Amino acid sequence: MRSVRKYVAATGSVAVAILVLELVGHSVNGANAAQVLLLVLLLDARFCGAGPAIVASLCAVFGFSHYFITPTGLEFGDPNDWVSLAAFIIMAVVGGELASRAERRAAEAQQGRQEIARLYQELEAAFDRASEAEAARRNEQLKAALLDALTHNLRTPLTAIKAAVTALIGARAWRGGSELPSEGQHELLEVIDEESDRLNRFIEGLSAAGTADASQPFNLRAADLNDIIRAGLTRAETLTRDHRVAVEVDESLPLLAVEPASISEVLYILLDNASKYAPPETTIRISATSEDERHVRLAVSDEGPGIPADLRERIFEKFFRIPAREARDPRRGGVGLGLPIARRLVEAQAGRIWIDDPASGRGTRVAMLLPVSVDVGSAGQRAATAAMAAK
Repeated sequence: MRSVRKYVAATGSVAVAILVLELVGHSVNGANAAQVLLLVLLLDARFCGAGPAIVASLCAVFGFSHYFITPTGLEFGDPNDWVSLAAFIIMAVVGGELASRAERRAAEAQQGRQEIARLYQELEAAFDRASEAEAARRNEQLKAALLDALTHNLRTPLTAIKAAVTALIGARAWRGGSELPSEGQHELLEVIDEESDRLNRFIEGLSAAGTADASQPFNLRAADLNDIIRAGLTRAETLTRDHRVAVEVDESLPLLAVEPASISEVLYILLDNASKYAPPETTIRISATSEDERHVRLAVSDEGPGIPADLRERIFEKFFRIPAREARDPRRGGVGLGLPIARRLVEAQAGRIWIDDPASGRGTRVAMLLPVSVDVGSAGQRAATAAMAAK
């Protein structure tokens, strides 16, 4: 039914064109009429197809030859009629074929766009599924690494506390109720106290790393930096046994207004990091110099891979780790809590910590500014004063 309508429309359009041309009058010549009819045939071929356009071309030949060439009608002996018929038919076939080809190309293009859209949606869905799977895998890895780090950082002080308590209890049982000498008891109690403080600082750092807690100020007092460094080195002795440790401290440094155990903990964290990533037999350097009248600069340098400049601030964020960098000993790998805790401890005492450019151009150099005590002079001055008093 639809094809019949196309044939009727095609022939009707030619009839309408001839009628309009006839009504215009004798001012329309054969050339103009041929152009109008050819245009109508092209439109028929475009919208109705090649078959209806061919039938319309036959109608156009009869009308053109009757009204514009031979008044007596179509005469097959007249060469003009044959030329007109051939021209109209060729135009109808070519126009219809071009139109149908264009429609096929348009349909193929539309089908191609739909196929591309479908493939893109499938690819996007597959990518989303892969991203979710990768995110889940990384989440599981983070959980496992966090659990390992928590286990390591909690077990170390707990082991020391347990050993000290066991020694205190065991000494009484083995000696028939006698107790350890007061000096031994004091040392063990100091171990319990220091390791309990360390454990407490670590747990606080899990929730407050990078932010100083002013509501719980540290017990700041005049402290000798040499004592702090010795305490940190003693605690990190097992960590740095494969490295050379060089200490360069200016003898004229003043006393610091800090909480010694906290700065010792910071030094321990820095030595731990340096020993993790610096190659064995390399040097870990601790240096301390006077920055100005109110601050002392303490720095820890290593000869490891270094930290890119664009990541030197991010490493103080909780759980941030430099991509594709693993510790030499996987058992000592962390999850990015050490430096955030160190920053909190330093800033809580009016200090500052950052990653500095290493003097040698390689490795990592962590520097911090610590406040000077305003109540006492330098350690050297204090020693000199004590020596004079002894005389």
